[in-house]
Amino acid sequence: MAANVLNSARAVAVSVALVKAFVRLRELLATNQSVAKRLTEAEKTLMLHDSALRDIYQRIQPLLQPPPEPLRKKIGF
Repeated sequence: MAANVLNSARAVAVSVALVKAFVRLRELLATNQSVAKRLTEAEKTLMLHDSALRDIYQRIQPLLQPPPEPLRKKIGF
């Protein structure tokens, strides 16, 4: 807007630099949003994998326990 009021090369340069800065800021915000979206998707995937791994671990856990002692027959009468 300074270029509209002040008719100089410096005012035009400042105005162009300001517009470029806002364009860059908009690009950075869009990049941050896409990164945040990808992180959210990755987190959802990890949560699904986490629950699947917990389920597998719970099913394997009894198999990892030592077998029970066999019943012994009493010797004698």
